[in-house]
Amino acid sequence: MSHFTKPAAGSWTEHYPELGTEPVDYTDSIDPGFYEDERNAIFKKTWLNIGRVERLPRAGSYFTRELPAIGTSLIIAKGTDGVVRAFHNICRHRGNKLVWDDFPNEETSGTCRQFTCKYHAWRYSLEGEVNFVQQEKEFFDLDKQLYGLKSVRCEVWEGFIFVNLDEDAPPLAEYLGPLVTGVEGYPFHEFTEVYSYRAEIGSNWKLFIDAFAEFYHAPILHMKQAVKDEADKLAGVGYEALHYQLQSPHSMISSWGGMAPPKDLNMVKPIERVLRSGLFGPWDRPDIAGLDPLPAGINPSRHRAWGVDEFEIFPNMSLLFWAPGWYLTYHYWPTAVDKHVFEANLYFVPPKTARDRLGQELAAVTFKEYALQDANTLEATQTMLATRIVSEFPLNDQEILLRHLHKVAKDKVKEYRDAAAAR
Repeated sequence: MSHFTKPAAGSWTEHYPELGTEPVDYTDSIDPGFYEDERNAIFKKTWLNIGRVERLPRAGSYFTRELPAIGTSLIIAKGTDGVVRAFHNICRHRGNKLVWDDFPNEETSGTCRQFTCKYHAWRYSLEGEVNFVQQEKEFFDLDKQLYGLKSVRCEVWEGFIFVNLDEDAPPLAEYLGPLVTGVEGYPFHEFTEVYSYRAEIGSNWKLFIDAFAEFYHAPILHMKQAVKDEADKLAGVGYEALHYQLQSPHSMISSWGGMAPPKDLNMVKPIERVLRSGLFGPWDRPDIAGLDPLPAGINPSRHRAWGVDEFEIFPNMSLLFWAPGWYLTYHYWPTAVDKHVFEANLYFVPPKTARDRLGQELAAVTFKEYALQDANTLEATQTMLATRIVSEFPLNDQEILLRHLHKVAKDKVKEYRDAAAAR
């Protein structure tokens, strides 16, 4: 894995000549046919993160995930042996959805000893085996060993639970590769205070990743997040990150910043000064092992002004590490060519004081505003892309991760289409 320094008269993009520098065609974000092939070529064949192990604290803990992009609902459960497993959420008797509460299309979670179908009371163990069939003697030579729950490949990396519908896919660690596994050793397990939010966004899923994978827009779109003097300075100077790196299909961007605490307290708002927190999280670094030194994959340029790393784990997960000592994840779950569900989770160490708690809440609500500013812009983008008045757009050197994302998606779909044509 190479670490590049941007030449004085060069570019990051030139280190990856396969990307080219020509304008990028965004038809992949508005074409229904492309979206359908994406579902098959990408989401049904790729490792997808669907949660963390903290959601399964004990044997019998479970949660469900609705995944329209792959056309199924999953049960994720911890067995009596402590193993995390995934199953399609379907009863083997008549195909009823097995685990749901009042509304069958809503996700749920809880703890149980077995799963019982609401329709005819077939029961399944936490390991997916049929252990009870109502009026079993009424069936004809029923071999219960043949009617366990349909399992889905499930692996855990650093506490993150991933699933994959493709039985032939490489193991998870191999798929993530050294770019992502270079963050191993980060104390994820210490960050158990979680703030979550989700929103239905009227844009293609890739467009929201585009919004977070570059900071070129930050001084303009988010100028109201800073006090006027600081906003004016950022808008006038512009923005350039410290480091960009690609290891297809994944990528990362490393940036300066963090302002925790800022060099000049007048740069931030009064409430941030009182709570010692803000957009970049709480200012006081938690006293836990694993943050000093950080794993080698974080802040790869070892820049003194480093503030945040953002890893884009293909296809739809963003993992961000912040210098003050916390992390967050974004997920983008497509529901149609022009719609997706956006999820954000902010992870902090448990607060020790009321001010700690309020500081975390301030960071969470500030980030929510920050993210939804992007979302509002993207819905406007989607409507104009759909007109097809313009389909190709110039991307600058700071938008290298965008160029890479769209190339990877197009390459995956082309490979799928070529294989289908050859059959």
